[in-house]
Amino acid sequence: MASKNDTIGKTFTVIILLCLVCSIVVSGAAVGLKERQQANAALAKQGNILSAAGIDFSGPGAETVFANRVKIYSYNHESGEITSYDSLPAMETALTESSETSVQNGAGVRDMRAELPVFAIQGESEGDVESYVIDVRGAGLWGMMYGFVALSADGQTIQGLNFYDHSETPGLGGEIQNPRWAGRFEGKKAVDEDGNVAIRVVKGANADDNEVDALSGATITSNGVDNTFQFWLSEKAYGSFLTKLREEGAI
Repeated sequence: MASKNDTIGKTFTVIILLCLVCSIVVSGAAVGLKERQQANAALAKQGNILSAAGIDFSGPGAETVFANRVKIYSYNHESGEITSYDSLPAMETALTESSETSVQNGAGVRDMRAELPVFAIQGESEGDVESYVIDVRGAGLWGMMYGFVALSADGQTIQGLNFYDHSETPGLGGEIQNPRWAGRFEGKKAVDEDGNVAIRVVKGANADDNEVDALSGATITSNGVDNTFQFWLSEKAYGSFLTKLREEGAI
């Protein structure tokens, strides 16, 4: 004969209590680890920005090098206003709170905002800017590709490219993260003297025509990289900022 304790009601009570306890534990862990997760995310972002600019941080660490070498700004591509920030979280909050803007683009960007992040890489002398790193993203074969592009102080020449997050196929589209392929962009013109986007990613590229050869077997991914450059370097995004650098000099 079944025990009086073996009722369906008591079984469900135990299950519910167990679920509640597990929920509390998981929620508590999430809250307790939130600051550490945010710190790790900020550290990873600092490293990715420095990597795009070709700066070695293996000794002191990304946080120290970033604090010494990088100034943080945002550029409002609608008003032309430039704002400086003391920290990444402060900038990211401002970007999140900035107005959304609707633009037609082939890069698959749907969450465009007026404020765009800009990172100025400082040189040895006070006020000397070696390069600017801008934040780009575009649709590949399987999802969005996120990267940073380092540009010369006059905003015309690509100095580095780092796609740090993507869902592309390993060995094919995933080669956008290969330093050998990314290195092909270095020294290429981002925009010409008139502000038109100059860099192209095409099959059978001609180096003399400011082109980078597309990835073999990854046509959609390569087209996505090309579309990413065509959008973010244009007047719809960072184009007017690059014109400002070209005509007025470093910010």
